[in-house]
Parts: sequence; C-alpha cells; structure tokens
Amino acid sequence: MSRHTPARVLVTGGAGFIGASFVHHLLATDPAARVVNLDALTYAGSLENLLGLDADGRHCFIKGDITDRALVDALLREHRIDTIVHFAAESHVDRSITGPGAFVHTNVVGTFTLLDAARRLWLDEERRDPSTCRFHHISTDEVYGSLAREDAPFHEATPYAPNSPYSASKAASDHFVRAYHHTYGLPVTTTNCSNNYGPLQHPEKFIPTVVRACQKGLPIPVYGEGKNIRDWLYVSDHCRGIDAVLRRGELGAVYNIGGDNEWANLDIARLICGIFDELRPAGAPHARLITFVKDRPGHDFRYAIDAAKMKRDLDWAPVETFETGIRKTVAWYLR
Repeated sequence: MSRHTPARVLVTGGAGFIGASFVHHLLATDPAARVVNLDALTYAGSLENLLGLDADGRHCFIKGDITDRALVDALLREHRIDTIVHFAAESHVDRSITGPGAFVHTNVVGTFTLLDAARRLWLDEERRDPSTCRFHHISTDEVYGSLAREDAPFHEATPYAPNSPYSASKAASDHFVRAYHHTYGLPVTTTNCSNNYGPLQHPEKFIPTVVRACQKGLPIPVYGEGKNIRDWLYVSDHCRGIDAVLRRGELGAVYNIGGDNEWANLDIARLICGIFDELRPAGAPHARLITFVKDRPGHDFRYAIDAAKMKRDLDWAPVETFETGIRKTVAWYLR
C-alpha cells in the first residue's frame, strides 16, 4: 500500500456533479489541501455547484479544456501541482449515441493530454519520487459491459466489454492510464464506480428526471419495461472512496467503488413517487405519471459492483442505503 498526501490538487471537471462534490469534500476534510479546479463549463458543469467556495482562498477556479496542452502545462507549473484527480468526461450514454466524436475528444484525447503533461513535468523535469505525486483517474462500471440477472457482480479483474460509445471512450482512457504507469512509471490509481446520485446531479440523468417530473406533474419517462438494473452509489460515499484510494491505494491498482444497492429503474421511479405521495399528497398518486418509452439502442441490462477490495484493503464502505440517500436527494431538490 502506498501513502500519499495530496497538497496542491488539480481537479478536472470540478464544476460537474461528482467533481464538485469531491472538491467540497476535500476542502472540508483536509485543511491543508489547495485545489485548482479546471472545468470547461459545458452543459454538465455549473459554477452554481461551487457555491460557498468563493471566499475560500484554497480554491481556484479556471475555465478551460483538458485537451488544451499549453493550459494544462501552465497550470501544473504555476500551481506546483502534485496531485491530479481526473473527473472531466462526457458521460451521458444517449449523447454518445448521437454524437460520439465529442466523447473520443474529451475522454480519450483529454486523458492522454493530462497523463503526458504529468509525465513530462513530474518524471522528466522534476524527477519526483513517486510517493510525492499522484494521478487518480475516475472511471465507470460501464467499461465491463452488461450482466445477466444471475451473473456475479463486476470485480477489478472482469474483462472489459464496453457496449456504448461512452463506455468505449472511458475504456480507452483507462487503458492509457494503465499504459502510462507500466511504460513510464507514472504513479496512478483508478476507480470504477457504479451509478452515482445525490445533490448537484445534472437534470438529464434518470433520478433528477423522475424528481423533476413529480415536482411538475409531467410524464416520467422509463425506458422499455423499466427492468434494467443498476447499482446506485450516493455521491458522498463515492467521494470518501476516491479520497481513500488517493491517499492509501496501491500504485497502478484499480478499485471498484459500488453502493451494494441494485435497483430496477421502474422500482426507483415507484420509490420516488411514493416519497412524493408523502411530501406532496395533493399530487398523489404520482406513480400515475410513469410512462414507458422506446428503449435506447444497446441498452445494457444490468450493472453491479463487487466492492470487496475497497472494504478489505482500504476499510471503506458506503454509509448511505438507497432508501436514506434517495430521501436526502429528493429533499435537496425540493429545497
């Protein structure tokens, strides 16, 4: 197990849902950490996700693209970055089906740009000891493909079998991270997470879509028959897991972070409708809003994560159950 203390941290995609949640987490739990937050502020990023950090001198926001090598080089040098936590990615499967080029550009070229800039500075120029720097890459369970109902959950050695342009681009970025460790000795770690949910999530995602529909009395779109199953991870639990890997993870290793919360989409919609029936009884029964729509192409049936390695090696486990986390999430949207 390698020990690392992040001091000057470049967080990419730090105005997005998970990235911003991690920035808040890191600044709240580590008084010595300083964060340079790089985000292009495309549709998925918002400065509203960073409210409350304006007065914190440890946080610096930069609007920019991770594929801009000159910018990345300048930031690493100017701020003497010793840690990169790489969230920035195009991540919506539906968008990857209609416009895959953007996913290759951001997820593959962007990750390569960051890796190569870090290698040049940390290893070639500064000749750092690997314990003094770290590149942490956030990936997804979707790189492993799809599971049948009876299949065992994904583990770290599950072969890659991406089925969408999104998951293919993330798989490619994962391979570049691995290659830069094995070829050049870049100190890297990778985490593959299950579906995140919680405050700040972009409204196009499934859970915010259901909540918004319940709020406004609109149809709740559910793909196919609603039988597709996902493992759901509350975002703050994910942030704690990333932090644990960043500080104590084995160099070159992959860790799967999951919520141990498998739910079919239709059951999630019904659960949220039930919560709204309690909180907004005037609109009950909200389940009447559920509307089945045409399934998307290549829709993976099931994802599930075996997080035993995280629990065994890093003493991490999710705090939130889906029932507690979803109530916190609905309450946040209602506020």
